[in-house]
Amino acid sequence: MQKFYSNGKLLLTAEYVVLDGAKALAVPTKFGQNLIVKPGKNHEIHWTSFDSDSTIWFQDTITFEAIKNKTASDKNLTVKNTLIEILHQGYLQNPDFLQTNGYVIETHLTFPRNWGLGTSSTLINNIGQWLKIDAFELLQKSFGGSGYDIACAQTNEPILYWLESEKANFKTVVFDPEFKENIHFVYLNQKQSSKSAISNYKTKKQRVHKIIPEINQITQEILQCNDGRSFALLMEKHQAIMSNLLETITVKEHLFPDFKGIIKSLGAWGGDFVIVISKENPTEYFKNKGYETVISYEEMILKKV
Repeated sequence: MQKFYSNGKLLLTAEYVVLDGAKALAVPTKFGQNLIVKPGKNHEIHWTSFDSDSTIWFQDTITFEAIKNKTASDKNLTVKNTLIEILHQGYLQNPDFLQTNGYVIETHLTFPRNWGLGTSSTLINNIGQWLKIDAFELLQKSFGGSGYDIACAQTNEPILYWLESEKANFKTVVFDPEFKENIHFVYLNQKQSSKSAISNYKTKKQRVHKIIPEINQITQEILQCNDGRSFALLMEKHQAIMSNLLETITVKEHLFPDFKGIIKSLGAWGGDFVIVISKENPTEYFKNKGYETVISYEEMILKKV
């Protein structure tokens, strides 16, 4: 038996514009996903995916032939077809993995799948580890995206991430704010599709190169920030710049106009988690509004031991 693990992720700055070279601050989470590989038979993979509550959310059998030829299922099975595509790309990078009798594979999330902390990126990084191939290349040739989530999957501390000539660059940074008790993450009760969010961004990005220096400056200032008020103001400024670029009202204006504090969207706007900075613990406020998942910075963010 082989076992692999990858961290989930949150993108604190430069959402969307990271695709065009902006420098992003990203953090790995304490939540992630395991991949367990056992020997199988019949030249096929028997695959089972478990959610964090141990319920099975996907189960199927994929033949080696389907992987080699990228044969999509004739039924409307999106998850299975996506998995075949990822494994086909893995096969192109390392054909030797199909020189065996078969596999029995399980994946186990440690966060609810709808949270959007990286169900796909943790899977791709785990497959990369298993097949001993480049997970960034595997991502590009299957899902696409900036790749910051792969960097978080394989790094146990905050990172500064950027693309240069479409190549991933990242370095670990010190980001452990003294004011973290004032930071919470709230799940907006809906998972946002990264693919559709990115395609919407691409229709609006004619002005993006003017704002990248501003976003880079905010990211640098956040890394040097040592008081909660300055951090909150920088996040608010970032949110305003992105709201203007995306021609979308902010999540605070839309859902929480009476909240005393700062709320900033993370990753794909309109779903997943937001970061909340406030003097008082905001849990009761959000629960009263129907948002049950409020997680403190300490509970969410992986800290290097």
